[in-house]
Amino acid sequence: MPKAYWIAHATVTDPDPYAIYAKGATEVFAQYGGTVLARGGRVEGLEGIARARNVVVEFESMEAALAAYNSPEYQAARQHRLDAGELEIILLEGV
Repeated sequence: MPKAYWIAHATVTDPDPYAIYAKGATEVFAQYGGTVLARGGRVEGLEGIARARNVVVEFESMEAALAAYNSPEYQAARQHRLDAGELEIILLEGV
């Protein structure tokens, strides 16, 4: 079964609630077997919109990544970031 990658690109506009979200999301990733491969760090925008904050989390499967996203714990954490910035999240199945 191919692994899945949760990829998020964010521009944080209100750091305090975003920090609450990040803590809660990190706990959910661990609970659902996710491994954070990249968070923060240097970004070089080459094409399109380059956001300052980027996160890549590896999951054992697309089902595990979707379960994490749809979990009550993640949805509760998500509420803290809704007005704390702009964010795109995708799930990408690996090869």
